[in-house]
Amino acid sequence: MSVVVVGLNHKTGPIEVLERMTVPAAGLAKTLHALHSGDHIAEVAVLSTCNRTEVYAVCETFHGALAEINRFFTELSGLDLGHFAPHLNTAYDDGAARHLFTVSAGLDSAVVGETEILGQIRTAFEAAQAAGTVGPHLSSLFRSALETGKRSRTETGIARGTASVSHAAVELAADRLSSLKDRSVLVLGTGEIGVSMVNALRHAGVDRVLVANRTRQKAAALARQIGGVAVPLDELPTALCQVDVLLTATSSNSVVLGFDDVVAVMEARAGRPLLIVDAALPRDVDPTAASIEGVTLLDMAAIRSFVEQGLQGRRNEIDAVRVIVGEEVERYLAGASARQVAPVVTALRAHGDQVRLEELARFDARFANLSESQREAVELLTKQLVAKLLHEPTVSLKAHAGTVKGQRMADAVRTLFTLGD
Repeated sequence: MSVVVVGLNHKTGPIEVLERMTVPAAGLAKTLHALHSGDHIAEVAVLSTCNRTEVYAVCETFHGALAEINRFFTELSGLDLGHFAPHLNTAYDDGAARHLFTVSAGLDSAVVGETEILGQIRTAFEAAQAAGTVGPHLSSLFRSALETGKRSRTETGIARGTASVSHAAVELAADRLSSLKDRSVLVLGTGEIGVSMVNALRHAGVDRVLVANRTRQKAAALARQIGGVAVPLDELPTALCQVDVLLTATSSNSVVLGFDDVVAVMEARAGRPLLIVDAALPRDVDPTAASIEGVTLLDMAAIRSFVEQGLQGRRNEIDAVRVIVGEEVERYLAGASARQVAPVVTALRAHGDQVRLEELARFDARFANLSESQREAVELLTKQLVAKLLHEPTVSLKAHAGTVKGQRMADAVRTLFTLGD
């Protein structure tokens, strides 16, 4: 079986397409079950963040699985395949492993070395475990990816400085306003990024932080941690009249603040400007709100551009991280190869020994007059014959394990020797 990854990210697709591909957390289990129920996918996990949506699958048949994944993206986005296919990234087997390990190490993120992606990979893996859609192949892949991410951050300086989207959003706001001290900020969303934004604001010395969320209890709990103020979502327009900055990071599938909502807020602000940094995907604020006088609206594209300006320090660590990724890919592939061929080799040898024993039993009467030493010699001879006959098939299976050719060889051995599963 092949492991394949199919998806798009901030490098391969425009934000307008990427936001339509996002899988909401509330719908992840349903998505996993839908993909897993296909005829050509044996295991599946989905990684969906503000920068990427990727499907990792173990294929019963490669092309059949690709067709099922493409159909899933079509239904998810509401777009024709031809519209998003040019933006898809596809890799399989060692390429799929290298891609996921590179992502976990933070080398494929909008913010190089970001720390949030490791938690997002863990969450994706745990969600697939809970849904029962991963087995030994993807479990091994994701555990190895998490280990790669940990090594990259502990053994290099790749995570030094601004190493998350949430911190970059806060720093971007501070850069636009020269400082966030003596400013008031409203954070919309209490998920992982929202929590991280609030912590970043505390370190930035922001005196007044308001927190809004659909679930009032979550907003209140997060606000208490920093001595902030919780805002019910239905009071969001009023609260926006009181702050200098809005930071958004909800998991909403649709716009939270429409064009007309922002117009009404700006009219109530009586000419006071409002800076909005929208770190959500799909976007929380209607992008056309950027045309409203007094509004500065920055989205993920602006965050990435800002981060690019301060990357040089972490770029110096990239080569060291790539070495770690390479080492972990080799370790994973070696383990995967052993796991792939071990059952076939064991079954083949057991089959050969069974045939040997049955033939010896059939000739038992003819060996009745043999001495004990002669019987031992016959036993040794038959064992050596079976071992020599199976030596080349065993070596070839191990040499090609982890490849498409190796899979075909393993399937052929099972069929030729009727080894079953």
